Amino acid sequence: MSVNQVSVFLENKPGTLNQMTEVLAKGGINIRALSLADTNDFGIARMIVNDVYEATNVLKDANFVATFTPVLVYAISDETGGLNKLLKNFTETNVNVEYMYAFAGKKNAYMIFRVKDTQNAEKLLASKGLKSLSQEQIAEV
Repeated sequence: MSVNQVSVFLENKPGTLNQMTEVLAKGGINIRALSLADTNDFGIARMIVNDVYEATNVLKDANFVATFTPVLVYAISDETGGLNKLLKNFTETNVNVEYMYAFAGKKNAYMIFRVKDTQNAEKLLASKGLKSLSQEQIAEV
């Protein structure tokens, strides 16, 4: 069960990120996790939100370029070595991580992974006993 990540291309200038968050706030969109990567000319905001489709709609209505991408989200225990234990499963199943970021929930930390083949990676990781979160479960953590 992959989760849809919203990616927004942002001009790299003061106030652009604030404009994007303003649009989302007015649209009632809750950002659960956010990663921002930049180059000299533009940035990419990658987000896990409570309502992917509404977020994409309100962003496009405000002239932002927004797309969504499937990612995998796994809970990890908030203890020394928690991430290492999870990543060991990626290594053992030969799943390469393109990028990752995290957010804290009420009881656990959650890691978001972009991999080349989401469905295959999910199957391989499930064979190791790992269960990825669904879009619906994100709202509950």
